[in-house]
Amino acid sequence: MKIIKYFALIIILALSQFSLAQNSDDSMLYRKDFKSISGKNTVSVTSYVKNGIHLVYAGGVGNVDVYSLNKDGILTPISNHELYKGTGPSRGMVADNINGTDFLFVANKHGNVIETFKILDNGSLDRVSLVEDTNETHLGTAITLQVIHMKKASYLFIGGLEETPGLSSFKIQNDGKLTHVQSMKDDETIHTDGIIGMFTHKIKGKTFLYTGGFQDNGVSSFRVYDDGTFKNINNIDDNNTDRYLTGAYPVTGVTLGENKYVIVGHRHHKYYDTTTNFIKRKKFTYHGDGVSVFKVNKKGALVPHFVLKDDETTKLQGQTRIEIVSSDNNEAVLAVGTRDDASIQLLKLNEAGILSPINYLETGFSIYYGLRSHKIGDDNFLIAGSFRFDLGKIVSYKIAPKINREGKVLRHIVNLKYKEEATEAQINEAVETFVNLKNEIPEIVNIEWGVNDSEEGHSEGFTHTFTITFNDEHAREIYLFHKAHLDLISKVGPIIGGAFIMDYWTKVN
Repeated sequence: MKIIKYFALIIILALSQFSLAQNSDDSMLYRKDFKSISGKNTVSVTSYVKNGIHLVYAGGVGNVDVYSLNKDGILTPISNHELYKGTGPSRGMVADNINGTDFLFVANKHGNVIETFKILDNGSLDRVSLVEDTNETHLGTAITLQVIHMKKASYLFIGGLEETPGLSSFKIQNDGKLTHVQSMKDDETIHTDGIIGMFTHKIKGKTFLYTGGFQDNGVSSFRVYDDGTFKNINNIDDNNTDRYLTGAYPVTGVTLGENKYVIVGHRHHKYYDTTTNFIKRKKFTYHGDGVSVFKVNKKGALVPHFVLKDDETTKLQGQTRIEIVSSDNNEAVLAVGTRDDASIQLLKLNEAGILSPINYLETGFSIYYGLRSHKIGDDNFLIAGSFRFDLGKIVSYKIAPKINREGKVLRHIVNLKYKEEATEAQINEAVETFVNLKNEIPEIVNIEWGVNDSEEGHSEGFTHTFTITFNDEHAREIYLFHKAHLDLISKVGPIIGGAFIMDYWTKVN
């Protein structure tokens, strides 16, 4: 009987893993909500759970905005908080619990400080500490933060860019204040000039930190000790054949079975204006874009393992953030945010360390480090923001099985009513501007419109209907966040008395 139960359990586990694989192979992103931010853009996004509230923190130029996220992916604003000197943008935000107290750590890039906020019961923030850059540290133009918990204390690791590149470690006190432990100045050996991504693995009780060097075009590994000090283990450079580390950008990792992996993306220097002095090493060869997988050996060193190269079926140009959406012992689902492809690409990493593409969504805005995965119950979400100053939005997506839309088009129905004081000239101009979107946004297949002619008495005052046709989800997203659409809303908004919007899919005639 025990043998029968044992084999039955094996079958159940195998079927569940098969089901997971089937679902992950067909995962897709579906937008659930978007909200305005008080900062001038959204550069960084992180999330946290406190008192059962799922919190989202969006940091941009000048401010950090706080939202709650519910099980349906709906964002609700809680508060906003001004950064030190009203500057920023806030980068590398990370929330964590230090000996019973919840904190949000923020790298204020152009303020050259690290700000520590206590997370209050409702999720809002109270600044408790500021650490400014000195000649001994490398906090100038700080970009990336990583909390590392050791046996007796917790430490905040900080990476900088441009004028004072290097890696620093600070001990986190119980009140959130930071005490400097060690700083390592960047040199020609290590890759710490422009640390935009960091990740840690623990191997047999030992802690290892992995960094990407945006200006150095490579990745490095470090051993972290119990007292917060660290030393370099190994370094891997870019090349012009099978590595894609020019402009190493996001860094993350995962453990699958007995294997530990570090995944590194890049935003190639070709995407920047090389006539400026921002790119320090101007002599480079572009041979494509790709996501690199490194295997971690028993000594914590990185070993090149696999590269998924971008092609016509993927959206991997200008990778700025890679998030682990979900993982089990056999595989992980990753989300790659891209600035140049303006998309979120889903990937699968199997136990053997092989990456394969799943699906992508063209978001309609470029992602600049602002991407965060978050789980509520059994559901996985992504929260994204854009560096675009004209957008000012944060967006939530749910990861779910892809819906078959083959042979269908999307109708986007916009019903409007105008305020009583709106003049005929204003209404005509609004209609003309709306219809002209067809010329501004190529993804629009067709626009038709008309004035309400119903005599049934159930029109609720709505007078104008516009029907927009899209071929797919990507086109709708591009339309929603397109500058021409945002300009329309800004221009026409003051005379709109109400809007009723519905979307539906229908078969192509």
